[in-house]
Amino acid sequence: MIPTILVTLVVLWQLVLLGYTFTLAGNAADEAVRAATAADPGARQGACQAAGLDKLPGAWEGAATVNCGTGGGFVTADVTLHVPVLFPGTVNFPFEVKGHAGAVEEEVGD
Repeated sequence: MIPTILVTLVVLWQLVLLGYTFTLAGNAADEAVRAATAADPGARQGACQAAGLDKLPGAWEGAATVNCGTGGGFVTADVTLHVPVLFPGTVNFPFEVKGHAGAVEEEVGD
């Protein structure tokens, strides 16, 4: 019975890590697009990347990618994270979790 309980706990822990990674990706995309809309168009990508990586834990930050795009008065941010296997910061699964966010571009006041 103990092996069954241990396997169940390991599977549950891995599902928690998967869900947490989805939460981190969505939040990082929200933070990135928020910073990008407030930045000047020339500094938008840098502000986007810095804000997207700012609040990520170290285990997720290393392999994270943050990209921003602008078009038609709309700013988007895409964040890609890898899901760790059991212990964050060691080995990652070969698939990625993506977060996406968008916001209307802020107008520059006179």
